[in-house]
Amino acid sequence: MHYFDNASTTFPKPESVYVKFNEAFREYGANPGRSGHRLALRAMEEIMQTRLSLAKLFNVDNPLNISFHMNTTYALNAAIKGTLKNGDHVITTSMEHNSVLRPLFTLKEMGIIELTVVKAELSGEVGKDKIVSAIKENTRMLVMTHSSNLLGTVEDIDEISKAVKKVNKDILILIDAAQSAGIIDIDLKKLDIDMLATAGHKSLFGPQGTGVLYLREPELVMHTVEGGTGSRSTEVYQPMDMPDKLEAGTPNGHGIIALGAGVEFILSEGIDKIRKHEEALTKLFIDGIKDIEGVEIYGLLDEKKKTPVVSINMEGVDSSILSYVLDDEYDIQTRPGIHCAPLAHETIGTIKKGAVRFSFSYFNKEDEITYAIETLKKIKKEAADGKYQ
Repeated sequence: MHYFDNASTTFPKPESVYVKFNEAFREYGANPGRSGHRLALRAMEEIMQTRLSLAKLFNVDNPLNISFHMNTTYALNAAIKGTLKNGDHVITTSMEHNSVLRPLFTLKEMGIIELTVVKAELSGEVGKDKIVSAIKENTRMLVMTHSSNLLGTVEDIDEISKAVKKVNKDILILIDAAQSAGIIDIDLKKLDIDMLATAGHKSLFGPQGTGVLYLREPELVMHTVEGGTGSRSTEVYQPMDMPDKLEAGTPNGHGIIALGAGVEFILSEGIDKIRKHEEALTKLFIDGIKDIEGVEIYGLLDEKKKTPVVSINMEGVDSSILSYVLDDEYDIQTRPGIHCAPLAHETIGTIKKGAVRFSFSYFNKEDEITYAIETLKKIKKEAADGKYQ
């Protein structure tokens, strides 16, 4: 098996993640914070440890400003819908995932917000100038991805946030870091951003069903879901204390605890080491396929300006067929289609045909990349002979 769909979900995970998940599920799988017995307290303490590990990874002083959600989509919805009010103007980009686009377009359709979508270049880059020029008097929020899930293009959010805050320091900046957290160093003390959402199941190496939301000023965000928290249980209104305000209902305890093991793995290995390995794999792949006649690579070719994501199309082979053949005949797992990013595909001109996305992980090896390159060369030769017509 050669798994190159890590931008969807990393697989495999560090062994410690499996161990921690199994331990939590089997040995103290009680409801965290809902009882005073030792199993519930142990689960609550382990979840707090994951919060502390994330705070260390992102350089956050107060771990209680980090809340857990089902995934990045829920975290983004909590930040967007818990903050925006009638008449607010929002800026976003054409490189966004539907987890950003759909809540924003829904609020626009309801007449609650004004929305400006800044179109990226073919490279996937947006840059500060286009974003700054979109600012209006009633601009309340900028929502944008740190790294495109289609092209891997990394935006300079430090430069962009400084430029936006220079125009209006009260504009809230929400960053979708689903594709960058765990790959790129994110220091939330240095970055002038207000909110960051990310996935536990991608490059943080946690299980599915885990998402993270950081709020610099939690009081600016209202809860959108109410329910049990195990705290202030005599009150019929949602507690305003963090993180309970945003964590209604029983959490995915064993998943969050296992996520902590994934974060600890990153802290132990070092994010620079992880980044360099994935850059090397990306460079090897791009260099190996860029001269294959009839293969088009989208976005930047510089591995240092992107996460380990490479999307391609092959002349004479539909993207869905190419991905199927790679899996069925060569045991190479990729993702074809639109990747839940329709405006990004419109930007690069692939909305009608989609693309095949290869996305690498710290656990992929160079010989796997070489095998994928040789496989694509073989399929291209077969396509030239009319096999896939």
